Amino acid sequence: MTNTPPSYGTPEHPRVAVRGEARLEVDPEIARIGITVTTRGKDRRNALEDLTRRNNQVLELARSYGQAVEKLETGAFSITPELTQKGRNEQIHAYHGRVHITAVLNDFTALGELTTRIADLEMTRVNGPWWGLRPDSPAHGTARRQAVHEAVQRAREYADALGAQLTALVELADLGAENAAPAALPAPGAMRGRAAFGGAAPEPAPALDLEPQRQTVYAQVNARFLMSPPKL
Repeated sequence: MTNTPPSYGTPEHPRVAVRGEARLEVDPEIARIGITVTTRGKDRRNALEDLTRRNNQVLELARSYGQAVEKLETGAFSITPELTQKGRNEQIHAYHGRVHITAVLNDFTALGELTTRIADLEMTRVNGPWWGLRPDSPAHGTARRQAVHEAVQRAREYADALGAQLTALVELADLGAENAAPAALPAPGAMRGRAAFGGAAPEPAPALDLEPQRQTVYAQVNARFLMSPPKL
């Protein structure tokens, strides 16, 4: 019959509980920008046509960067009538159109150029960038392994201080404290596009020189070990 030590602490098999932590600073892998295309017109059909045209301009421009744009998603779309302020009748003064687009890029050189070119379009607003890591980034696994190694090292140091040795792992619990969500720049600025068109085409704006924001990855684990009797 095998003499298996209990999972709880006893004088013969004391238990030691520790926490392992890791914190890494890594370069971002992706960047997100938010694009808002707007329009305003007296007629609903004209407002829709203008919004469709401007939306297509943004999408075609983003797609022209090929694989540098990992993802392109259209979010909320709206056409809202604006009523006149005077009179009791519900008379429509104008129509406001709006569509939101999110672009995810992995080429930060292309990011600066695309951001500037989109901001130079009429009735277009750009927010961001928001830097981040992919959910399956190797940085997350590296942080978790470092947290486990630290837990083992810390437990060994406690056991060594008592003249004992670790004999078994009882439990290893992930605290779920890893920061896997993309980190955002606080209060990102907005670049507004041109609000009017017509006349000579302006010179293209120079590409922005964007410095990627380093990302912080955390990992924390609780570990419980059994150790040999201490030499007190």
